[in-house]
Amino acid sequence: MKKSPLYTRTGDAGQTSLVGGQRVSKCCDRLEAYGTVDELNSHIGLLRSLITDADDRTLLLAVQNVLFVVGSHLATDTSTTELREASVVSDEMVQALEQAIDRIDSHLPQLRAFVLPGGTRAAAQAHVARTVCRRAERCILRVAADCPIDPRVTAYVNRLSDLLFALARKQNVDAREEETVWMPQGVKGGE
Repeated sequence: MKKSPLYTRTGDAGQTSLVGGQRVSKCCDRLEAYGTVDELNSHIGLLRSLITDADDRTLLLAVQNVLFVVGSHLATDTSTTELREASVVSDEMVQALEQAIDRIDSHLPQLRAFVLPGGTRAAAQAHVARTVCRRAERCILRVAADCPIDPRVTAYVNRLSDLLFALARKQNVDAREEETVWMPQGVKGGE
């Protein structure tokens, strides 16, 4: 069997194909949404490489797999193409995130102030992933304003940003790194 080239040349004029073959502009909202989900997946891959806890690494690998489901859902214009089973975000996927958030948060100190991104490298990367996740959510909501998007897709991405926040806090707590909190008046002198 001959190996296929990585390039197709079909997108050179600024268009690409959705699931089902429909051609669209590479700068449309739908492409922005699933491209941002892809970017988020890459940031989570980096985060996974920085985390040492095996359970958290396994959790993030599961998240990365679901993000492919999310991307596939977004790449399908359901007004013209039937959604494939592999492109469906399930209630169980959303619930798995909620359970993971509850598990992680139960071991964290109560929040008493806004936490600034930072701390360990893994915590800082979790915050980067969290902010990309929030941007992905906004992109998905722009698509959902004009096209049918299953509400479980936005629920999943919304919960994911909460999970990433909890993981950022956990990384600092596990490393005994003090969380930096927002000081509304700023820091006088010092750092």
